[in-house]
Amino acid sequence: MQMERLINTFHDIFQTNQETRHFFAPGRINLIGEHTDYNGGYVFPASLSFGTYAIVAKRNDRHLRFYSMNFEDQGIITVSLDQLSYAKRDDWANYPKGMIKAFIETGYPIDHGFDILFYGNIPHGAGLSSSASIELVTGVAIESIFNLSIDRIDMVKLGQKVENDYIGVNSGIMDQFAIGMGKKDHAILLDCQTLEYQYAPIKLDDYVIMIMNTNKRRELTESKYNERWNECARALQDLQKELPINSLGEMTIEMFEAHKDLIKHTVDQKRAKHAVYENQRTKEALTKLEQGDLTNFGLLLNQSHLSLQHDYEVTGIELDTLVESAWDQSGVLGARMTGAGFGGCAIALVNQSKVDDFKVNVEDAYKRRIGYSPTFYQATIGDGAKELI
Repeated sequence: MQMERLINTFHDIFQTNQETRHFFAPGRINLIGEHTDYNGGYVFPASLSFGTYAIVAKRNDRHLRFYSMNFEDQGIITVSLDQLSYAKRDDWANYPKGMIKAFIETGYPIDHGFDILFYGNIPHGAGLSSSASIELVTGVAIESIFNLSIDRIDMVKLGQKVENDYIGVNSGIMDQFAIGMGKKDHAILLDCQTLEYQYAPIKLDDYVIMIMNTNKRRELTESKYNERWNECARALQDLQKELPINSLGEMTIEMFEAHKDLIKHTVDQKRAKHAVYENQRTKEALTKLEQGDLTNFGLLLNQSHLSLQHDYEVTGIELDTLVESAWDQSGVLGARMTGAGFGGCAIALVNQSKVDDFKVNVEDAYKRRIGYSPTFYQATIGDGAKELI
């Protein structure tokens, strides 16, 4: 959507001629390393070229007015800087509200309100992290309009804090980190325990990353996400009775196999197995990409999906149908679900020459089994959150 149209909509909605400033934060995909972030392991995300736009103008009072072109029926949501506690009626606006509240509580001087219009071209509920995208676009907007200087990783941590403490989802830091720190044509290998990270150029030669959206909506707070978090926490507690570890991410596969019987519940043991093995796959994936070994990188994607399906149990019929249909196509090196699961998206590494056949065949198989069509996007990897000049 053209920036001019967003600016015109802003002026129409808010009935103001105030000068506006413009910001963008991407969505993200995670190439591999799923449900490892809150287990202190490695993830391998990349920021996408689509995301959330924000048009902002300062006000002279303490009112905040939010409007989303994605939820037009909800109209303008108005709150005061003095009333930023979570309110169910404010729906999507709780994400920017939470971010503003986190800035104030951290001690940043936010002494007047603003009008802000959002427009996102991330499919809502697709698991490409539209919520973290709204948090970070709000963060970079606050930083700019109040002339603050904030270390970007500190802003990323504020976004995670909003998700955990304000929204109530026990997520790790991956989404906010990928969105805040993204770099065009690069993925980020991130150690979620230490926040040490390195950029990895994504060179796929004749292959492209296809995003396949199940078009099944999911809401993380209502899903089994927090349940998985608790199962892993229990497994860690059992292991800590004999092992000096702070997270499952510190374990090697050998260490896990030698001590897995310490974990009392069979289900918790399966969850921990996924976290440990997936962590190892993620580190291997970087090596394979650096070596230009796309074939084995693709095999790691397949192994990741099988582990998420059988050990972590977060896939479901829609994601499994998409991924298994992708595996059946010629020109595909690998495919897996991406994001939290329970619906959302999967990714596939597809030869460019086969993309059209791939989409037709996967859609056909999916529609026959599920009853409606998936949507396909070709992933292009862009920069992290920023002001648009």
